[in-house]
Amino acid sequence: MRSSSPLPRMSRRGRVTIGVLVGVFVLFTLLGWGVQAWTDWLWFDEVRYTEVFTGVLVTRLLLFLTIGVGMAVIVGGNLWLAHRLRPRLRPHSVEQATLERYRMALSPRLGTWIALTAAVIGLFAGLSAQSRWTQWLLFRNGGDFGIKDPEFGVDVGFYVFQLPFWRYLLGVGFTAVVLALVGALAVHYIFGGVRLQGVGDRMSNAARAHLSSLVAVFVLLKAVAYVLDRRAMLLEYNEGAKLYGAGYADVNALLPAKEILAYISIVVAIAIIVFSNAWMRNLVWPGISLALLGVSAVAIGGIYPWAVQTFEVKPSAKDKEAPYIQRSIDATRSAFGLGVTKTTPYAANNLTPPPSLATDTSVVSNVRLLDPQLVSETYTQLQQVRGFYDFGPKLDIDRYGVNGKTSDYVVGVREINYSELTDQQNTWINRHTVYTHGYGLVAAPANQVVCGGQPFFVSGFLGEKTQEACSSQTEQITAKQPRIYYGERMNNDDYAIVGQADPKKKAEFDRPVGEGGGESYTYTGTGGVEIGSFPRRLLYAIKEQESNFLLSEAVNKDSKLLYVRNPRDRVEKVAPFLTLDGDPYPAVVDGRVQWIVDGYTTAATYPYAERINLREETTDELTNRGTFQLARENVNYMRNSVKATVDAYDGTVKLYEFDDTDPVLKAWNKAFGGDLVLPKKDIPVELTEHLRYPADMFKVQRNLLTKFHVTNPGDFYSAQDFWQVPNVPDAPDSGQKQPPYYLFTQFPGQESARFQLTAAVTPNGRQNLAALISGSYVDGQPRLEVLELPDQTRISGPVQVHQQMTNNANIRQQLNLLSSNQAQVQYGNLLSLPFGDGMLYVEPVYVKSNQQDAYPLLQKVLLSYGDGGSFVALADNINDGIKQLVDQGKRAGQGAPPPPATGGNPPPPTGGNPPPLTGELAIAAERVQTAITEVRAAQTSGDFERYGRALKTLDEALTAFQQAQRAATPNPGGSPSPSGGPSGTPSATPSAAAGG
Repeated sequence: MRSSSPLPRMSRRGRVTIGVLVGVFVLFTLLGWGVQAWTDWLWFDEVRYTEVFTGVLVTRLLLFLTIGVGMAVIVGGNLWLAHRLRPRLRPHSVEQATLERYRMALSPRLGTWIALTAAVIGLFAGLSAQSRWTQWLLFRNGGDFGIKDPEFGVDVGFYVFQLPFWRYLLGVGFTAVVLALVGALAVHYIFGGVRLQGVGDRMSNAARAHLSSLVAVFVLLKAVAYVLDRRAMLLEYNEGAKLYGAGYADVNALLPAKEILAYISIVVAIAIIVFSNAWMRNLVWPGISLALLGVSAVAIGGIYPWAVQTFEVKPSAKDKEAPYIQRSIDATRSAFGLGVTKTTPYAANNLTPPPSLATDTSVVSNVRLLDPQLVSETYTQLQQVRGFYDFGPKLDIDRYGVNGKTSDYVVGVREINYSELTDQQNTWINRHTVYTHGYGLVAAPANQVVCGGQPFFVSGFLGEKTQEACSSQTEQITAKQPRIYYGERMNNDDYAIVGQADPKKKAEFDRPVGEGGGESYTYTGTGGVEIGSFPRRLLYAIKEQESNFLLSEAVNKDSKLLYVRNPRDRVEKVAPFLTLDGDPYPAVVDGRVQWIVDGYTTAATYPYAERINLREETTDELTNRGTFQLARENVNYMRNSVKATVDAYDGTVKLYEFDDTDPVLKAWNKAFGGDLVLPKKDIPVELTEHLRYPADMFKVQRNLLTKFHVTNPGDFYSAQDFWQVPNVPDAPDSGQKQPPYYLFTQFPGQESARFQLTAAVTPNGRQNLAALISGSYVDGQPRLEVLELPDQTRISGPVQVHQQMTNNANIRQQLNLLSSNQAQVQYGNLLSLPFGDGMLYVEPVYVKSNQQDAYPLLQKVLLSYGDGGSFVALADNINDGIKQLVDQGKRAGQGAPPPPATGGNPPPPTGGNPPPLTGELAIAAERVQTAITEVRAAQTSGDFERYGRALKTLDEALTAFQQAQRAATPNPGGSPSPSGGPSGTPSATPSAAAGG
């Protein structure tokens, strides 16, 4: 009867309405997927990497169908079987009378309900499975590492390539059995196979056999899980040793426990089937078997290993864990490429500047003064020309051979910044068809400034030859095609439409010429997707949701669409299996501007290796300031296996094999046909000259070396010789780590100058210098080198050196003389350079006016030698500073005190010791010294309020000292500008001068 139906019937109009809505939703969903897939195919066809598109798509579809259909069949089959095994006669009871209405509702369309339930479960299982395409491709194509794990003697390739997918399949099995068990139990209950009330058995024989078999399968899967867990133990965290990998208690207690539990699980599974169906035919003994399995898991797998750890390992952990600590050290150094690190002792016992500083040509002449982060504003203001050009918040360092000499250059690309277009410029036509590209790679020597602190530009000029003294008269780094259609400043919505049917009609703005004018251009490159036909225009109109693709005359039969224009995004789309470095950089290679992107292959299942978080390990002061932040990915294996290039004009992407021994890259290359990545021998020679040690890889290795430079397990356990990465020297309270810096220099033990990435480290919990770590390429191979100082060295670390230099009374006075309310001092990279059995520190000092559109100018150079505080200088340039240090060293060798550090030429000799201060000048000097002592004490205490008061007092004391000095010293004819540069140069604030 209609009135007895448990579900009300929907009207015909309601059913039609719902059907239409569902149809529209499905149509638009399929349309969106289709448009995305079609445009992706066209993009991959443009860059000649269709095998990546088809390979990933086919793999995802196969996983979706295989896992989805498999899950649906298992669950649906068990629901159908439960219905087939229903009892024909059911005893009368209130419970069965209540369930009758549900049986009446389900029975007529039971097949439909089962199919719908199985389809929904299969859909979600398939969607989850298709995201595992990377695990499947590695599982199918992975090989051996040639390295065996220290516990089972199994090749590491099993853990990296096989284990992750086996564990996923095991999880799918558990999910399928649990869903099948729950579904079957529900069907048995509804159709009377399982009863809670009434006389007789609570479960029919058929239902008991069905459900107990599913429980037995679950227990058998648990046995398989115990077997895999034995291998996975080599990946777990060892709390006793504070390292990853199985420790003493794991190997000697938990490992055999899991093996025992695996056998017990098999016995319990057999017992469940036998006791439930072949012998007693009840659930008492199967329940007891499951209970025993649970008790065994707690006692054998939990209590026993805990007892071993507590009573045997902890009292003598250093000895017990020593072999396993050694395993972790060896595995970590192997997994992250630390095994070839060359460690050289460096005494640094010379505290006096040697005379050879003044004549050196390998270190001093190559000292980098331009800070790529600070001078980006200078590049933008001096080389911008138009407001929509931009160099980004950070420039890059590269080296070029000019006039027969190789040195490092600060380079930047003049790109279009669409966010800087004015309201009038920011129309659809202008944004996408007129302002399509930037122009030129601008470079300046990193160790040279001109015109009051400006970079000396040598390339990237927009017009004809320049006659200005502030830049080169000719292009010294020539790019035959200087136009930038692909760059870091371009987002996903910054597409460009290029190409004209009429060659005389040039719509693109090319570059400014003359007063307010500009040249036009038409793109002639091979990049871009052709959109001249109506179907293509319609396709991209739907994709971009923009009708102008169909309506605008700017889109013609010869038009091309350039999109995915950020070089890092292009490489990531072409090689989705790579983790990309956060700092792509441009280089002129064979006359074309190429973006170079470092690609890493990673894994998270290397046995015994330390597991790190990439975002945490690579974050420092420069993160998100012209660099990209890496994802929160946990890895314990990493290789810089690929060097990728993106042509800035036509967007061509090339992947070059760099680590030809990496098994992970070999697996990925095999997965996509074997020729996705070009062999290392195909890297052009000119490109090789611009490859550099990647920053993020170096940060990871540097951070790991702070602990894993210790290779003795006993010393590692005691952690007495661990290091740490210092904070930013001029802002130590910020908590941000000092970034590594690129230098073209020669370190002790090196045959010649190299382009290398360098970082200083300090002892853990202290600020003195512990070691210098550098990464470079030698004969095309990565080379990590460590200059390790003695444990009890007097040499100061970066933070201490900066404070000692800026707190020097004479230097502080000069910095404060540069200071006013109209300007601020900014400190560049503090470079730590080993030289002459000692340490040379160089820190450029920039001054930036507070006026609008002001930019930093290099005004001074801070230098220190030795322990950081004995010999310091503040000079107008590096040569004057070196001369001051050498003079101080000579005076110290003669037993005379060093003269005060000055900003210009050193004061003339007085023929003896300087006369003592007297009168008001002596009182003022004593007041300054007292104020300096208070500032240092306030810095140490961390009391910011006290620190502020101390700075104010110091400023007042310096003012009083200057007044007393002027009153005591006649000044006929005036004096030169204290900055050594243009008169009226703005300068530092007191807080900056005090060392931040």
